[in-house]
Amino acid sequence: MAGFFSKLREKFNSPESHGEGEEGYVELGTGDGEEHAKVVVRPFAITDFEQIKPILDALREGHTIALINIKPLKDKDLVELKRAINKIKKTCDAIDGDIAGFGDDWIAATPSFAKIHREKPKQAKQQTVSQVTEYSDDEA
Repeated sequence: MAGFFSKLREKFNSPESHGEGEEGYVELGTGDGEEHAKVVVRPFAITDFEQIKPILDALREGHTIALINIKPLKDKDLVELKRAINKIKKTCDAIDGDIAGFGDDWIAATPSFAKIHREKPKQAKQQTVSQVTEYSDDEA
């Protein structure tokens, strides 16, 4: 590794690396790669089935987490809402993403690099404790 730095130092200190009037600065390009390295959290609202196409496209690109307001379509047509959610779910499955509802009117959909945290319902924990208690009472 030390050899690499010494070669780099020689390259920058050599007279041919500096042009007339230059002060020894090296310009680093920003490149196009940084644009795609960022994650975008983008809100969407669905009022009809055709409006899911931009959501699906954004998820397929792999850099967008979609927060989708389903209330307008829910109030309008439940059959279309179910169809739209199924289409989004199939796309999430295909790209190894994740989808989950939060609240009554919102859905989050993520590409493969992100997973949605899910807490286990407290009722399930209480049921398990009560079932264990019932089993131990029966054995006694």
